[in-house]
Amino acid sequence: MPRFIAQATRRVLPALALGLPLAAFQAPALAEPGRSNAVQFSATATEELTQDQLTVTLEAVKEGAQAADVQAELKRVLDAALTEARKHAQATTPEALSVRTGSFNVYPRYGSNGKPIGWQGTAQLVLSGNDASRISQAAGKLNQLNVANVSHALSRAVREQHESRLTSEAIGRFKARAAQIARDFGMKGYTLGAISVSSTEPGFEPRPVLMAMRAKAEAMSADAPLPVAPGKGVLSVTVSGEVLLTP
Repeated sequence: MPRFIAQATRRVLPALALGLPLAAFQAPALAEPGRSNAVQFSATATEELTQDQLTVTLEAVKEGAQAADVQAELKRVLDAALTEARKHAQATTPEALSVRTGSFNVYPRYGSNGKPIGWQGTAQLVLSGNDASRISQAAGKLNQLNVANVSHALSRAVREQHESRLTSEAIGRFKARAAQIARDFGMKGYTLGAISVSSTEPGFEPRPVLMAMRAKAEAMSADAPLPVAPGKGVLSVTVSGEVLLTP
């Protein structure tokens, strides 16, 4: 047996005894080369927006010795408030002002010794819509309820309207930058590769609720509107992707 064959046999036989595949001794395939003249970047369009959706959560809190009494009193207060709120809602559109009930809970109260000393309950009424003036006036009429929360948001209709325009603007910026990059590299033009379009949830300036609650407590005897002020935030649309420069 020639010497070089014997040496090769001595190397392979131990490997076979260990159960190693012959493929392990094969030369690895060459890595696929990446695409040439590929450039990755992103372009963003932004706009500052004012929140157009207002939600006011009003709440009644009652206590009593019996759960049934607390529940009955909450129902009486909530029914009266709901009747009053619906009068304001019926005078406009559901988009401007809508009324719905929120949570309704009755639970035991405990003393310092850990024993039950009575019952407490809460009932909520929620006013929401895009007519902040009408909502604040309706909230001001509901003197039997306290303000539990005031929040602002961007309505779907306004968001979609601005997102559509910002998307077109971001795409235009992406294409303009791609053309500029091609020129800077001395290329004739470019072709589009993989592209993605995304929008960010706008982060809005918060408005202190405690100030509104305090103002309501002081002024509701005169049926004054609830003072509210929407925040502002930035909505952005980003186009990210790859272009292939053509020489």
